[in-house]
Amino acid sequence: MENKTTISLYWKCQLIGWSVASLYWEYNGLVSGNFNWVLGILQFISDVLIYILLTHLYRSFALRYNFQNLNLGQLLKRIIPSAIVLGIAYTLVTTLKLYLFKIWFLHSFSESYPDFFKENVQLIFIGGIRLMSIWLLAYHLYQYAQREIRTSRENSRLAIISRDAQMSNLSAQLNPHFLFNSLNNIKALVIEDPKSARRAIDLLSDLLRTSLYNGDVMLVSIQDEINLVKDYLELEKLRFEERLQYDIQLDKDLASLQIPRLSIQTLVENAVKHGIAKLKNGGLITVKVEQSAGFIHLNVQNPGKLNISETEKGVGLKNLKERLELQYKGEARFTISSDLYDIVLVDISIPSA
Repeated sequence: MENKTTISLYWKCQLIGWSVASLYWEYNGLVSGNFNWVLGILQFISDVLIYILLTHLYRSFALRYNFQNLNLGQLLKRIIPSAIVLGIAYTLVTTLKLYLFKIWFLHSFSESYPDFFKENVQLIFIGGIRLMSIWLLAYHLYQYAQREIRTSRENSRLAIISRDAQMSNLSAQLNPHFLFNSLNNIKALVIEDPKSARRAIDLLSDLLRTSLYNGDVMLVSIQDEINLVKDYLELEKLRFEERLQYDIQLDKDLASLQIPRLSIQTLVENAVKHGIAKLKNGGLITVKVEQSAGFIHLNVQNPGKLNISETEKGVGLKNLKERLELQYKGEARFTISSDLYDIVLVDISIPSA
């Protein structure tokens, strides 16, 4: 099967745009009379190559300094001086090119370059400013439109993934085994400990309510997320009893910061499912939220063995990773590791600013 080389839209626009401009200049020369076809072809080729090179150098500069990520106000402040600089560069290369062609093709031409430059600089500079301004506006408006489209797609994708996370969480809460054990525990407590039974019913209803009615919320405060985790662990403790111990550590200064909804909850559910539930003696789940080196660290630690293949197949973790990627534009980090003492540690690091 042959590999077809495709030309990007940028290069197509460059080639077509400067070719049309050069053909327009050639047409003006043709209708004015005394048109030299050899000179015309050389002018066309040199115009296309030189002006593509000039604008492409600007594009490389703009990409290097992330002009494409600036807002409209910041971008306009850079476009105006850029148009002037490009206009000056256009004037210099155009006057030099025209002067050299006159020397090569007009043997009677003997004017010095400084005199030729003075005669033509004003007209060429005005034309250069006009052309470069049009190019800059077209290029950056296209980049701006593409960024808006990309942002819209990312937001839509993030909303879909958040909805998937909501449905996954709801499925976990409605898991027949989970409900069966929760309801059985509540039933046993109704006679033995009515107060605990009422508390268990409240916890279960809160979990289901959160899953059903907060699906459109993509970011929540760390405190709200921790409250959800506490409810979940308290309810699971009715099933595992002494096999499940947990410790939650939260820096109060971080409690109001916003994080992706169900981020810590997803990690805790995995810690229970793949850690505590598989160990005869259970163990301790530690949840820690702290700040260091410009990042907020969401840590969940549990006893158990790390199974990479099982981790990669998990829908919850996969959705969480993708949500983090979209929400923080690739600046968030997700790591999972295990030590010699069969302790699994998951860490989410998100920018604090």
